[in-house]
Amino acid sequence: MSSPFPLFLGKSLIKQNNRLTQQNLPGTLSWAAAAGFTLIELLIVITIIALLAALVGPRLMGGLTKSQVKTTKTQIEMLGSSLDSFRLENFRYPSTEEGLQVLLEKPPGLDTWAGPYLKKKRIPKDAWGNDLLYHRPAAKGGLDYDLYSLGADNKEGGESENGDIGNWD
Repeated sequence: MSSPFPLFLGKSLIKQNNRLTQQNLPGTLSWAAAAGFTLIELLIVITIIALLAALVGPRLMGGLTKSQVKTTKTQIEMLGSSLDSFRLENFRYPSTEEGLQVLLEKPPGLDTWAGPYLKKKRIPKDAWGNDLLYHRPAAKGGLDYDLYSLGADNKEGGESENGDIGNWD
C-alpha cells in the first residue's frame, strides 16, 4: 500500500489513528544522516582557520617572549631585595664564592645570619628555566653586584630575548 503523501529523503508521512507521523523507509537515510558538509566546504573552513592562525600566531608568540623577559626582570628584582636584606643583617653582600645559596643556608662563621632570606626553599630560575648568575664585585653594570640571566639562548650577549637581562637594566 502506497502512501498518498510525498517521500522526502527517506521519510514518509503516515496516517495512523488520525495522526500524521514520520517514519524512515527501509533502505533510506534520514535527513540528519544525509545532511553533511562537502569536501569543498571543509577545505574552505580549514583554509580560513589556517589563515587566522598564521596572522594571530606570531602576535601571541611575541607576547610570550615579552612576558618571559618581564618575568625574569621581576625574579631579578625580588632576588635583589633578598640580597639587600642579607646585606642589612650581615653588613655585606655575599661573595661570588658563597653565591646565592647563602640566602638559604647559613655559611660557616657568619653569626649575624638570620635567614633564610627567600620564602621558598630554592633559588628561583629565569623564565626559561636557567640559573640566574651572581658576581661580586660588579663587572657588567650593577652597583654592588651583578645578578643576571643569559636570556633565552643561555649564552653571553645577544639581542632581544636572547640578550642578557640583569640588575643594571
